[in-house]
Amino acid sequence: MVLPILMRLSVQRPKIPTLLSAFITLLNDRLGETIVFPLLPFLLERFSNNGSTLGLLAGTYAISQFSAAPLIGGLSDRFGRKPIIITCVAGSVIGLSLFAITVSIDWSNRLPIWATSIPILLLFLARIIDGISGGTAATATAVLADISTPENRAKTFGLIGVAFGLGFILGPGLGTTLAKYSVTLPVWAATLFALTNLALVIWILPETLPLTKRSSVLSKKELNPFSQLSLVFRNPLSRRLCLAFFMFFMAFNGFTAVLVLYLKDAFNWTPQLSSQAFIIVGVVAMIVQGILIGPLVSRFGESRLNLMGIGFVIAGCILLTLANKENSISMVFSAVAVLAVGTGLVTPCLRALISRRLNSAGQGVVLGSLQGLQSLGTFLGASMAGISYDLLGQKSPFYGTTFILLLVITLISENGLTNEKHAYLNKQKTTF
Repeated sequence: MVLPILMRLSVQRPKIPTLLSAFITLLNDRLGETIVFPLLPFLLERFSNNGSTLGLLAGTYAISQFSAAPLIGGLSDRFGRKPIIITCVAGSVIGLSLFAITVSIDWSNRLPIWATSIPILLLFLARIIDGISGGTAATATAVLADISTPENRAKTFGLIGVAFGLGFILGPGLGTTLAKYSVTLPVWAATLFALTNLALVIWILPETLPLTKRSSVLSKKELNPFSQLSLVFRNPLSRRLCLAFFMFFMAFNGFTAVLVLYLKDAFNWTPQLSSQAFIIVGVVAMIVQGILIGPLVSRFGESRLNLMGIGFVIAGCILLTLANKENSISMVFSAVAVLAVGTGLVTPCLRALISRRLNSAGQGVVLGSLQGLQSLGTFLGASMAGISYDLLGQKSPFYGTTFILLLVITLISENGLTNEKHAYLNKQKTTF
């Protein structure tokens, strides 16, 4: 199933190992989350059972990724893609292993009262390690950018969505199956897949960045993630899109951080039922980004698809707020399917629009900065959603997401982008 998709993306057989390695790396990035994510509230209930802890745990991973992702992008432009991917996947193995060990140990009656917070601290440390090494997606995306042209970049970036969708199918399905034997077994499965990914990139991934295109130096500015963000905001033609990118992921990843806890608390859903919802997300996302994204971009264009996608996400949030215990299964399953259509449209199209408006050189830095921007948005969104869940009610994160996405629509509307472009071009004419 995966190989035919890869063959459609490129007719050149030498590119197959590159596409396959990038795909497995992206899939590993998703599986590390989706195997565990539907089970996370159930894994944490021995240590904590509130939205704030769950949101902060997700936020810790994201802020760690934010701190490292721009630097990782710069390093990949300086030293090549392959050594950076190897390093990142190895870090992911370490982080997942520590998380698996922590949730597998029976801590009851083993710690003195003053040390009862040690398991939670270890879980946060595991997420920090995994987050710092979370440049896998950004570097794999840079690999895809290396082997694609601006014209087919959106279609190639659709491979990200295929990995995203397949991860949402395999992850929850595998997690549910293994959780029947032990709720901690899925975490070990994620660790094993990361080890497999590490072996694959070591053995078959070729280097896609020639020596002639590599950066000669790595400046100190690249060590500062906030300085790196200026790279994607400096170009007036992409500024609004970058702000929209940040706000979209702040909203979307914010409410999804507490979604499973909401299903557990509001409707008494089991891990199996929660996982089935994510399987639906995966199937829909794979269809949209693996099959439909190319024809849809050709017919409607990336800008219109962005607006349509955000509209779908808003509709999904509204459906979630209308669910109750009697209709929860039908309403939630419908809502997550609509959400999957929305994010399946927005994610590749918004990245492609930004990538096209920026210089083709230094794609690793650019895409690393976008990954950092996404991580910062996730940190703020997940943390605020968790706090809002505890203080303002279970449905408050969905209302907040709807409001933010309405603001995103104004940022990426065709009129706003056209006016921005005309203002920039007029300024250039005045200057010269």
